[in-house]
Amino acid sequence: MPRTKGYAFFDLDHTLLPHDTQALFCNYVLKRERWRTLLHALFVPFAIAKAFGLCNTLRAKRAFMGYLWGMPLGRLKKYARDFAQQSVLGWAYPELMDEIERHRAEGRVLVLNTASPNFYAHEIAEAFGFDYCVATKARLRDPLAFHPLITANNKHGEKIEAMMAEVPGVDLLTEEDRNDHCYAYSDSSADLPLLDFGRNGVLVHPSPRLATIGIRNEWTLMHPKRPYSGRIGDMLSVVRQMLGLYPERPSL
Repeated sequence: MPRTKGYAFFDLDHTLLPHDTQALFCNYVLKRERWRTLLHALFVPFAIAKAFGLCNTLRAKRAFMGYLWGMPLGRLKKYARDFAQQSVLGWAYPELMDEIERHRAEGRVLVLNTASPNFYAHEIAEAFGFDYCVATKARLRDPLAFHPLITANNKHGEKIEAMMAEVPGVDLLTEEDRNDHCYAYSDSSADLPLLDFGRNGVLVHPSPRLATIGIRNEWTLMHPKRPYSGRIGDMLSVVRQMLGLYPERPSL
């Protein structure tokens, strides 16, 4: 058994909060630099190529970040820090915040494991009080390049490999440790490796297919209230976020 009382692994987008943080961060930046909305025109060809299977997810993710082109690195870091403190915390599901606090009180190591870029994911992890953050690694130069280099897209099984390398003690967990002392939270079937690794899975608004897998594995299903209705509502929220037209934090 690990010297801690176990680990709790959390996905970020649509798990801790109801939105995709790439779009939510875009919304935050565009509210401060409206002219950058025009740079999305350079992303459109990549979005179309992705829709037709001609562009992989990693390339599309790099292209989406084109709206940050030319931004001084110091300004980006300030935006990321303020975004985590002023926007993301406000959007977090209260039920998931309670889960974080429960695991903290019970002595577990808290790990944010996300496909979001590290330059704001680490700020979000700090704002939530996580012990470790494992995220997609973006190499940023000053000022930012048109398509920042991403050296490792933290998805699927890569999340486990990265945790093994970056979070002390994870590589020493036994089957018994994982069964009795580890938890994993996600909304997506892409995180089945993470959910299986954590053994005690918790699914947030899972798809019917993922819910079926969860029920079969006796995982917990959570359905916290969302600020939109269904997939269409989520897509419309993303469009508004990409145009900088979405609220920075939920209305009270």
